[in-house]
Amino acid sequence: MQDPEITEDVIAAHGFTPEEYAEVINILGRDPTFTEMGIFSAMWNEHCSYKSSKKWLRTLPTEGPQVICGPGENAGIVDIGDGQAVVFKMESHNHPSYIEPYQGAATGVGGILRDVFTMGARPIAAMNSLSFGETSHPKTKQLVNGVVEGIGGYGNCFGVPTVGGEVRFHPAYNGNCLVNAFAAGLADSDKIFYSAASGVGMPVVYLGAKTGRDGVGGATMASAEFDDTIEEKRPTVQVGDPFTEKRLMEATLELMQTGAVISIQDMGAAGLTCSAVEMGDKGGLGVRLDLENVPQREENMTAYEMMLSESQERMLMVLKPELEEEARAVFVKWDLDFAIVGETIAEDRFLIMHNGEVKADLPLSKLSSTAPEYDRPWVATPAAEELADVPEIDAIDGLKALISSPNYAGKQWVYDQYDSMVMADTARGPGKGSGLLRVHGTGKKLAFTSDVTPRYVKANPVEGGKQAVAEAYRNLTAVGAKPLATTDNMNFGNPEKPEIMGQFVGAIQGIGEAVKALDMPIVSGNVSLYNETDGKGILPTPTIGAVGLIAANEEPIDGEVREGHVALLIGETIGHLGQSALLAEVFNREEGDAPAVDLAAEKLNGEFIRNNRDMIKACTDLADGGLALAAFELAEQAGVGVVLDAADTAALFGEDQARYLVACNFDQAEELMTRAAAAGVAIQSVGKFTGDVVRFGNSEAALAELAQIFRSSFAAAVA
Repeated sequence: MQDPEITEDVIAAHGFTPEEYAEVINILGRDPTFTEMGIFSAMWNEHCSYKSSKKWLRTLPTEGPQVICGPGENAGIVDIGDGQAVVFKMESHNHPSYIEPYQGAATGVGGILRDVFTMGARPIAAMNSLSFGETSHPKTKQLVNGVVEGIGGYGNCFGVPTVGGEVRFHPAYNGNCLVNAFAAGLADSDKIFYSAASGVGMPVVYLGAKTGRDGVGGATMASAEFDDTIEEKRPTVQVGDPFTEKRLMEATLELMQTGAVISIQDMGAAGLTCSAVEMGDKGGLGVRLDLENVPQREENMTAYEMMLSESQERMLMVLKPELEEEARAVFVKWDLDFAIVGETIAEDRFLIMHNGEVKADLPLSKLSSTAPEYDRPWVATPAAEELADVPEIDAIDGLKALISSPNYAGKQWVYDQYDSMVMADTARGPGKGSGLLRVHGTGKKLAFTSDVTPRYVKANPVEGGKQAVAEAYRNLTAVGAKPLATTDNMNFGNPEKPEIMGQFVGAIQGIGEAVKALDMPIVSGNVSLYNETDGKGILPTPTIGAVGLIAANEEPIDGEVREGHVALLIGETIGHLGQSALLAEVFNREEGDAPAVDLAAEKLNGEFIRNNRDMIKACTDLADGGLALAAFELAEQAGVGVVLDAADTAALFGEDQARYLVACNFDQAEELMTRAAAAGVAIQSVGKFTGDVVRFGNSEAALAELAQIFRSSFAAAVA
């Protein structure tokens, strides 16, 4: 088949600026072939090269005594003691999910699971963070239903519990939903596998499913804005098969026990191209591929298509040649392809052959570690204007407005579609704060959470970035877990716009400050830019996924409130209503500044909660909706009413940070207040859990009535 002529339109369609394409010619000393152009396009696009974000990502704290492996590998790795490690990462599949919701979301789950088991870890938990447009938008219901079904369809069939996540709605996501997928796995800390190739003349082996034309150009598509040609992008979305992935995982983990693996890499974005280049570059080696040996499920595939296909459930490995037959036998047993498709070479070359013909001959190092890097111009987000007065409202009316909104209503409709109990180690599933898993065969537990408040980040990127980390810290603490480390998923609009780049820079600064202060280094992550449609960007959404540990000699805080429990509020309340949930849902106003985050107070209050777990029966952090929503959620989960003394709007619905609501018996409440005073922690009694009504000041409603609103509103909005 004749390669297409390389015209200006073809160059632009591959995402090159004129300057970048000139640099390709400069590197090669000639015009590229069509396949070479595709390879450069894949490796230099935003999704693979991080060319707009590298400068700022390097400023993030990534080290700590608990960190075994930080950013740069398939996933981050953190020590959890006893020779065990937790391996985890979060990644976006935003553009594919908007184009084809079911497969886009499903393959997002598949890709993040491969990132984990590629490193020798068996996946034990999944989460997701989803952002959609307003529910009245004509596309929203289709997207929500397709995405949730895709996540459930893949994760449930693969057999990994989905233990947490978040769902939000805002008009800014009307043209560009966000699907951020998280996975974590367990590995022995002395049996971790990395992607750097080593040794010259070593076989490069293709593993897993066959290559088709699905997903060709997917990474390039994910690095561009949307416009009215969106339907034409449907072929760039991958198609997943969770049962094949399950077999691939079992085969890969079995293969690793044979000692045959030198290095291994999942084929994700940009498929064969990115996996081969990254393995070679990290090992300082070149790679030769013979594409006629690539297992194919379609006829007459070109070199360009094979190199850029993003067909799912595939891996690339560098193998010890003397163990080839043993390795092959494992994959034959699992009915998966095992094909030697090339070898490592000493020269800095990426040599692509197809039926004896040279299709690409490139300096490999120029594709990866020396990809373009931009210091994009940016402007800081201007300081928010002071918030105009917020009228006092009836407290129960305010609560009803929140719990009837799909943003704050119960998400049972979502997580009932996910299997949260498979593997039988889930101690606390979705809908109750952090997910909690027993570490099988030990007394330890791992906690997982995902957090960000995009409206805060838009108003004040630095404080919003801090707050995302602080809320993750509080969610882990509220179940008694010591926060260990974080992964970030940086979802933003077009970085070529200085105000968008300024949001990114500010958020990174805030995240960096917070992870350092709270000892939660960033160990992995993903950047998703160009989340825009027709020039309209999403809210800046730097999602933070975090993992915490409950030691074998510690009890989790996972009880429920009971009749007669005292309600204690830990942390200072000023009554900050700027950018609050109440302001948005009741008054349709997004005004004022984000709440300030006092990182010293976050650490002090968090340590107080964890150190005094023996006194605490139930605990939740205060976030969206403030004290009112937190108290209602604790009461609703247990089916016990709650009476709060506060009646004024700011005290009930303010979103000051570093706060927790704790339930305990009266004598424990007295002891906690004594301990708090000694520790310098602000604490006050704010009411009690009792009866069958929710009463704030003089305003009340039956708990059953409110629970019905809370549990039915989400499905009514999207189902």
